[in-house]
Amino acid sequence: MRKAVSREPQVAGRAADAADGTILAFDYGERFVGVAVGEAGVGVAHPLVAIDERAAAPRFAAIAALIDEWKPRLLVVGLPLALDGEPHELTRRAQAFARRLEGRFGLPVALVDERLSSADAEERLRAIGRGGRKHKDLAHPVAAQVILQDWLDRNAAA
Repeated sequence: MRKAVSREPQVAGRAADAADGTILAFDYGERFVGVAVGEAGVGVAHPLVAIDERAAAPRFAAIAALIDEWKPRLLVVGLPLALDGEPHELTRRAQAFARRLEGRFGLPVALVDERLSSADAEERLRAIGRGGRKHKDLAHPVAAQVILQDWLDRNAAA
């Protein structure tokens, strides 16, 4: 099981304003974007869907539909960092994705260190017999769930 990292998540926008209400979380990838949903008051995250779109227009149309359906007060985006905490190219792309979400939807966006979330998601899926290449598409929403649960756990204690 993944341990919570000791550094505080980087936050963009007004994440503190969303202490209660629905939250959508995103595990950003160049092909897939995993999505999870949770309620801040309940403190439990659930995997939702993987968006399989590389082009921005259909990707953001799918996200807009989810935002319209779930009406979140906060968006959480996993921030991929190297194991030593250093940023890399995917870090910059995830940050740009977070800025686009905030600008397009006018919602606060929190960036959460997501180191090892994908490995944690794959381990969880293997534990229930759904791991491996055959179920690879399930790993993305479960990774988003790990990211959101990390945010929920940190902010419930605050």
